Amino acid sequence: MSEPTRILMTEEDIPTHWYNIAADMPNAPLPPLGPDGSPATPEQMSAIFPDPIIEQEMSSQRWIEIPDEVREIYKIWRPTPLVRAVRLEKALGTPAKIFFKYEGVSPAGSHKPNSAVPQAYYNKQAGIKRLTTETGAGQWGSSIAFAGGMFGIDVRVFMVNVSYQQKPFRRSMMQTWGAEVFSSPSNETQTGRAILEKDPENQGSLGIAISEAVEEAAGRADTKYTLGSVLNHVLLHQTVIGQESKKQLEKIGLYPDVVIGPCGGGSSFGGIAFPFLCDQIAGEKRAEKLRCVAVEPASCPTLTKGAYAYDYGDASGFTPLMKMYTLGHDFMPPGIHAGGLRYHGDSPLVSQLYHEKLVEAVAVPQLATFEAGVLFARHEGIIPAPESCHGIRAAIDEALVCKQTGEPKVILFNLTGHGHFDMASYDRYFSGQLENYEYPAEAVAASLAHLPKVG
Repeated sequence: MSEPTRILMTEEDIPTHWYNIAADMPNAPLPPLGPDGSPATPEQMSAIFPDPIIEQEMSSQRWIEIPDEVREIYKIWRPTPLVRAVRLEKALGTPAKIFFKYEGVSPAGSHKPNSAVPQAYYNKQAGIKRLTTETGAGQWGSSIAFAGGMFGIDVRVFMVNVSYQQKPFRRSMMQTWGAEVFSSPSNETQTGRAILEKDPENQGSLGIAISEAVEEAAGRADTKYTLGSVLNHVLLHQTVIGQESKKQLEKIGLYPDVVIGPCGGGSSFGGIAFPFLCDQIAGEKRAEKLRCVAVEPASCPTLTKGAYAYDYGDASGFTPLMKMYTLGHDFMPPGIHAGGLRYHGDSPLVSQLYHEKLVEAVAVPQLATFEAGVLFARHEGIIPAPESCHGIRAAIDEALVCKQTGEPKVILFNLTGHGHFDMASYDRYFSGQLENYEYPAEAVAASLAHLPKVG
């Protein structure tokens, strides 16, 4: 009897707890710092986050229970399917078994609602009426708009200008779910107005959009800030992906040799990798040779070319300082079409694990990612989001190595979302308008020269 190619589960298999890797890291996570260089306090963070989110952000508890109300909404799309890419394997001529966890079945079409729903829930419990956020490609903005609608909370989204122009239908999704959407930099905030005064054609960045969303949240008592990546509580919520993947592979008696996820801020990579990395840290034999690989764009090479240093999470210095791999908080990335990966920093958890050599990172060029996405679509049928194409590229490269060595590895990657609202990007790829962009070392050095002085 042949192995199934699509491994499904029932609602009862949705995880009951999120997994917190902070409990198992060999070295305790380094704390965020306040303006005076001391560890940030819950009181300082309460200006923009509700208490339950702050507790999760600072927690070292291994398992954190998922509220019943959140699990009920998860049931709309979870558990998500784990699929073996048999046709892709045959096209590559590889002995490897390639599996992908498909998060594109969520209402927003990506993995982002896994954190948007609990964030909206905890804000509702805290009596918050209004949420602000930033978004790059629009996947997070769509997700928090959906989640806000589920709990009756108003949502205001600052969308990076270049993505606002490139991805109008993601903007329409947010508006359909009731959110207000502004091109960032905008005239809605002091941060935005100051930037536009200097550069009216500024294409925006996630750092600028975060500054606008944080500024607005900090200025109103009825408003809190939400974000879709980077911070500990976001990666915590995303671990439902890896937990489900582990159960699904166990159903057919397999365990991955390589776990791959695209990485901008770190939520999709951490979401799929952390529950497996947990096994390796615990010394489980099955995870002895496990490799976890974060995949970033060569045009925004945070892990592979950034500095491991304390830096702001936004362009204006409103956030606490975080120890992370960074290209500098005023780094201005090029307008690549994987808008969700255009962030100057990376998750402090992912950064520390990478610094301590517990995970790997690779940077891939834009054209190679679209090439991989098209190849995947032509054999597996799903058109992936540009961000997801980064994970596909790395999975294909791993499978081609297996073809050379004859080693039948099990490769698992996170297919974070579909590309139905990214077809303009594919149009540009097919017409030859896209190009590779390798961020110059001197430009990175210039940005890093502005890192805040700490200690």
